[in-house]
Amino acid sequence: MKYLDGLNEPQREAVLKTEGPLMVIAGAGSGKTRVLTYRIVHLMKKGVDPFNILSLTFTNKAAREMKERIGKLVDSSEAKNLWMGTFHSIFARILRVEGQHLGYPSNFTIYDADDAKRVIRSILKELNLDTDVYKPNQIQNRISAFKNSLITVKSYRSNAELQEQDASARRPQMGEIYERYVDQCFKSSAMDFDDLLLKTNELFYRFPDVLAKYQERFKYILVDEYQDTNHAQYLIVKALASRYENICVVGDDAQSIYAFRGANIQNILNFQRDYDNPVVIKLEQNYRSTSTIVKAANSIIAKNKDQIQKNVWTQNEVGDKIPVIKTSSEHEEAQFLANDILEKQLRLQANYDSFAILYRTNAQSRAIEDALRRRGIPYRIWGGLSFYQRKEIKDLLAYFRLVINLQDEDALKRVINYPARGIGATTVDRLTLASRKNNKSIWEVLETLPFTETGINAGGQRKLEDFRTKIEAFKALLEESDAFDLAMQIAKGTGLLKELDKDKSPEGISRFENIQELLNGIKEFTETENQKGEEGRPTLEAFMEDIALITDRDNEDPDDTNKVSLMTIHLAKGLEFPYVYLVGLEENLFPSMMASTSRSELEEERRLFYVALTRAEKAVAISFATSRYRWGKLIDCEPSRFIEELDENFVDLKFAAGPAMGQDKEFEFSFDSKPKSSQGNQAKPKPKLPPKGAPKNLKKLSQSGSKEGNALELDLSTGAKVIHERFGLGVITQLEGEGLNQKASIKFDIGEKKLLLRFAKLKLA
Repeated sequence: MKYLDGLNEPQREAVLKTEGPLMVIAGAGSGKTRVLTYRIVHLMKKGVDPFNILSLTFTNKAAREMKERIGKLVDSSEAKNLWMGTFHSIFARILRVEGQHLGYPSNFTIYDADDAKRVIRSILKELNLDTDVYKPNQIQNRISAFKNSLITVKSYRSNAELQEQDASARRPQMGEIYERYVDQCFKSSAMDFDDLLLKTNELFYRFPDVLAKYQERFKYILVDEYQDTNHAQYLIVKALASRYENICVVGDDAQSIYAFRGANIQNILNFQRDYDNPVVIKLEQNYRSTSTIVKAANSIIAKNKDQIQKNVWTQNEVGDKIPVIKTSSEHEEAQFLANDILEKQLRLQANYDSFAILYRTNAQSRAIEDALRRRGIPYRIWGGLSFYQRKEIKDLLAYFRLVINLQDEDALKRVINYPARGIGATTVDRLTLASRKNNKSIWEVLETLPFTETGINAGGQRKLEDFRTKIEAFKALLEESDAFDLAMQIAKGTGLLKELDKDKSPEGISRFENIQELLNGIKEFTETENQKGEEGRPTLEAFMEDIALITDRDNEDPDDTNKVSLMTIHLAKGLEFPYVYLVGLEENLFPSMMASTSRSELEEERRLFYVALTRAEKAVAISFATSRYRWGKLIDCEPSRFIEELDENFVDLKFAAGPAMGQDKEFEFSFDSKPKSSQGNQAKPKPKLPPKGAPKNLKKLSQSGSKEGNALELDLSTGAKVIHERFGLGVITQLEGEGLNQKASIKFDIGEKKLLLRFAKLKLA
């Protein structure tokens, strides 16, 4: 069993303990993925059939990578038989087989958030409701919360408290919207992401024989990120595991940060109550971060009362203290980040993809993006508009959805007049009215053509018949054509490719190229599935199933490399970077203003801070601004309480003018004293943490008597590299004048500047 040689003792114990309930508390960077991988390998080596192993992962990408690693240690063809993937992908797979029990065909459509929102908008329009009161995003989130808590329409109707909440929020028709939304999805043979969990619960509850079938199949169950499971996921796992109880859950209560999505930290905290005599193993050795980062993170999470006690430690190097950077504004903060990344990238020859900038809210990225663009620093924003959410891609995918599922009303409405074929909004409204009146889907109304009861004239009916005939022709090819051939026929036959090719503007060319890229992806999918032999299904249905369950993390572009990563802390979960910048550490921003109403909300924000710190391998820097634009107004900001909670032994308090991450130890700063040189014989003063309220008496570097701010004292020459507080890195091209009138011409990224040295805030790079 050589695969066990590289494991530490707790990891080995977690791998070998295969029978009975097991909870693995895995601290940040403690190698939980390795434990999950080797545990599955060990089960298979013991003779467990991979068809009897269910492994629920955080992303589909993680599942694919784990399968590849497992395939290198055991028979690769056997590894393909593992049931491994996200909750949504695994239970979509079950519902494809068992959905007829609930009245769904096997080819039901899976709506993403954008599709679901369009259905909600159409319902609000039908009910003539004010979208400023009934905001589609809020309605969608409310419905999602209902489903994740297993609150059906019937349950809602009988729950006076929920109805009172919505009435107080001036949404008394929430129940009707919910009911119409559920009915519309069912008539369209569609499920949204939340339905994949809700309907699986319903399936197992209403049909015990189906549950028994999957209990017998999944004799060994592994769940990653158990602290992030919601109530619906918890009940599914508990039901499936109840026969054999060979369940292993892995997670870290200190990293539970998805309560806003319905995650319930009590699931992991109460695991020991749910099962008899469970074994608990703690993975406490951190292999990722420096000792300073680990201890600083421990000092933060220790403030939480609701937690499983553990002592995360590391044998890694001590590392630099964590600099806390005070800036005067969000623009100075962004400028500092850009300058520091450039300096570090040049000095350490580090790639740009070694750096990550993490923030609490997406809105914070604007100033940072501006600063990075001005300095020519390549970056990518995680969680932005994904490839599959672009309009032209959604248009073609809607055609695919309709061909697969003729009842998909959302897809039909999207493409019935795109490209334009003379079927206007009035015609569509009349079709919708006829479908509601006769309790039929819109497609079923189209199948009754010709008809007169809707008031659609003969010309309009001919156009509708042409559209129906076109879709039926594609439908006839569904079983006999592979995904690529059919996709290409649809793209050409609908006129969509021709329509996009007309637009020769840069945006139009980009849209056409995106469609070509989608078709390339379908071609690659077809070839890959063909290589799998009988196991593969290179059909258009299989392709749509594959992309319908893509998560944000699965959308990573493998070619989008060597760029600084910008993302919210929530998206950073599960990732790691050598150098991390954590920005905007201000009260009412981080922790969020919304988190100050209860201890549980504040503790979740503190766990979020813990997650942010532990993404860093070598160094992390924290910054805050004393003023920031919020809601269009400039407001004064206080340092976050989380800065104060950091153990002062692991932090350095600095200014934006100084480099971060321990690059320059010449000056140290305290929030209540003047900066002092640390190169003399005096002992370094112990940094003091910021009091509540903006610090008042900290002087800027240019006021401290340092060489910065009087470049005459620097040994400058032509060709020397210097850093300017505002303009960043530059090269001196010419020196002229003498004494106090000496000037330097310096070439920066933004252009060449001529600076009077006695006033120039420069330092040597």
